[in-house]
Amino acid sequence: MIPTVAVVGRPNVGKSTLFNRIIGERKSIVEDTPGVTRDRIYATGDWLGHEFNIIDTGGIELDDNLFQNEISVQAEIAINEADVIVMVVNGREGVTNDDVHVANILHRSKKPVVLMVNKIDSYEMRSEIYQFYELGLGDPYPVSGSHGLGLGDVLDKVIENFSTLNYEVDEDDSIKVSLIGRPNVGKSSLVNAILGEDRVIVSNIAGTTRDAIDTKLEKDGFNYTFVDTAGIRKRGKVYENTEKYSVLRANVAIERSDVVLLVLNGEEGIREQDKRIAGIAHEAGRAIVIVVNKWDAVEKDTQTMRKFELKIRDQFRFLDYAPIAFVSAKTKSRVHTLFPLIHTVDNAHKQRVQSSALNEVLVDSVAMNPTPTDKTGKRLNIFYGTQVSVAPPTFVVFVNDPELMHFSYKRYLENRLREAFDFTGTPIHIIARRRN
Repeated sequence: MIPTVAVVGRPNVGKSTLFNRIIGERKSIVEDTPGVTRDRIYATGDWLGHEFNIIDTGGIELDDNLFQNEISVQAEIAINEADVIVMVVNGREGVTNDDVHVANILHRSKKPVVLMVNKIDSYEMRSEIYQFYELGLGDPYPVSGSHGLGLGDVLDKVIENFSTLNYEVDEDDSIKVSLIGRPNVGKSSLVNAILGEDRVIVSNIAGTTRDAIDTKLEKDGFNYTFVDTAGIRKRGKVYENTEKYSVLRANVAIERSDVVLLVLNGEEGIREQDKRIAGIAHEAGRAIVIVVNKWDAVEKDTQTMRKFELKIRDQFRFLDYAPIAFVSAKTKSRVHTLFPLIHTVDNAHKQRVQSSALNEVLVDSVAMNPTPTDKTGKRLNIFYGTQVSVAPPTFVVFVNDPELMHFSYKRYLENRLREAFDFTGTPIHIIARRRN
């Protein structure tokens, strides 16, 4: 696992500017208006060879007492999910009650906190940082987010804290299977149905599961590790939508998985959040099985399953390679069909193709559908290909000019590889590279 860094603070202190500079792209919306960042945004950062997950969070404030629970939930994300927390404050405005409140929450977390004083845009303003010692979070680091000054010192301190983290090296050879999906799609119930016992707390309240729980299982001579991804427990009147937090939970579980079971609620149908979570697994290159749960609660005729499958294919076009299973965790109907599917997609995910067979497919593909040309008439020439890695299967195709490899032709080659080899349930990557 790689460490996770959460960026927290009240609104309009420059969290999104910091986030964008760290990841090197303008992914978070930056605007001089409090509260622009409402959803959590997740990305991967790198500093001096140290890779880490980074979360840009919405602002935490105390303006309205009705939002006290919301504040606690937002802080809870930083506390529970992050290994290191960067608290951002505004050097021009000084210490506020909101800053003190957030600092108190972070004190109780016992997590390493790096205090970044933003908007220190000149050397003369550095004297403004000393007042932030009263937060009790250690040395404040002056930064000008708009100019990028001082950010290196903050990141140096962040990665210094990584050395204190204890990550156990996972050496077991089990197939690691994570269940991801929106809250209340029945992930915990499905884990229990798969295991044949109630080992995970089940509740109709969305977000009952708070921690990712690893569960070992030996079946028919094979070892599995099932990870039930957690939601966030609702406490009192929480106005934030708990579904936002399922994205981070999915990220963490996917990172540790060989196979992902994307669980949908057959009773409710497909939601936008389902597609967001599915996209994370696809981008991570994991083997995927789409599992439609609560199928027992759906009114059915002879065409219901087929219609639902067509809807999935239409809504999840980027997962056209993933098999679909219809199950009921409640009645345990068809749950047994998941094990063969897990093996099928896991084998495909780790499959290695001989270079001779690969190049035979490439030659036949070009013969059937000649390579494209650009506006000047220059044609793409494919010389040969080789597989460079598995999980997911990744192929490098050597060509005369990578710019001539249009997305549509790459997609065509991917389809031809799928026809020739069994890549059920796994994404495959094709990289065009110039032949030296």
